[in-house]
Amino acid sequence: MTTTPHGSRMAGDGRREANAATVLRTVLDHGPVARSTVARLSGLSPAAVSRQATDLTRLGLLRELPEPAGGGGVGRPQIPVDLHIGASGGPVVGGVHLGVPSSTFGLVDLRGRVLARHSHAHDGIAPDELPAAVGRELRGFLDEHTRGRPLLGVGAAVGGWVDPAEGVVVRHDAFGWRRRPLAAELERGLGGGAVRLDNHARSIAQSEILFGRPAARRSLVHLFIGNVVDAAVGLAGVVHQGPGSAAGDVAHLPVPDSTVPCPCGRTGCLEATASNTALGLTAVRRGIVPEPDAFLVVDAAAAGDRRADRLLRERARAVGRATALLLDVLNPDLVVVTEHSSVLEPEYLEEIRGAAIDLSHVCDDPERIVSPHAGPATLPVAAGTVLLNHLFRRPLEVVGELLTQKGRS
Repeated sequence: MTTTPHGSRMAGDGRREANAATVLRTVLDHGPVARSTVARLSGLSPAAVSRQATDLTRLGLLRELPEPAGGGGVGRPQIPVDLHIGASGGPVVGGVHLGVPSSTFGLVDLRGRVLARHSHAHDGIAPDELPAAVGRELRGFLDEHTRGRPLLGVGAAVGGWVDPAEGVVVRHDAFGWRRRPLAAELERGLGGGAVRLDNHARSIAQSEILFGRPAARRSLVHLFIGNVVDAAVGLAGVVHQGPGSAAGDVAHLPVPDSTVPCPCGRTGCLEATASNTALGLTAVRRGIVPEPDAFLVVDAAAAGDRRADRLLRERARAVGRATALLLDVLNPDLVVVTEHSSVLEPEYLEEIRGAAIDLSHVCDDPERIVSPHAGPATLPVAAGTVLLNHLFRRPLEVVGELLTQKGRS
């Protein structure tokens, strides 16, 4: 078997891989930055930083900038390095979030910034046919928008119980999937290339750790409210998965004061009370919208429909009461809530905060409860982060695998 100059030999050197990841993460946090500053911030020797920066530049992940850092000083100029982004042909990552009504595609750079995005409706596509259909559509999107820039791979995010190590959706009730090898199916639809898969709540949590507020790296809880409701916990920069990667199932977390019946046989479960499905059905029952679509409810509220606004505030307060339980159990530095109306309109986030603070026994600071840093671009950023997180932890391995695949093709 042939190897590339940056193939398995480099990926197999654990210390070199760890040093490369340290340099890359330091540049992510502080770039553009001189190599001497990277050494001071990271604790690595100047020689180690120089070696890794040279390798990462040759791999296309870093680039030297033309201007010296802090020009005007005495002695040899310190040429700053930064992540290879922008219009200079830097590498990109594809992302796909598979929701129930539609998929969201994104093309993101190494800082998690969205360069292109597209929504693909699932109308008329059976769940069994969905991975192949989404893969084909995603391939066309990437072909159109990469424009010759190196594509490092694709990250995929989906609700439900996901095992990222196997690339398998263990359980997704809305799609009726059980042990679905989604990563492999998407790879076939794309015609090849690496696809990494994870749960969407964990993916958003990881994007907050990589690209969001500094507090997220200490500890965070992320609560995702969509057609699927789930959560993720991050401690010291690592998102918890638990045995079998089953952590984060909060669909049946009890919501204080809720009496909504749940298919599980109990009442007041979070998903039955606050999911997009529940919201849409309630809106139809109240005559607010003609079909059970949560996004239509948000649009109606934005257009001035007071009934829609009232319903969204009801949901926000239910989400806030559930948030209070998570705050009391875990007491994180940050609670990130992904809920469509509060991402778009701060007033609904204030409803979530108010209900949480009223009920919580440990938190009296509403500013600890926030919406995702990426706002409306949260889903494509999170999907791309599934791949980017692995890149920032093992950059030599990721690019080495890519070069090996190209050598075989």
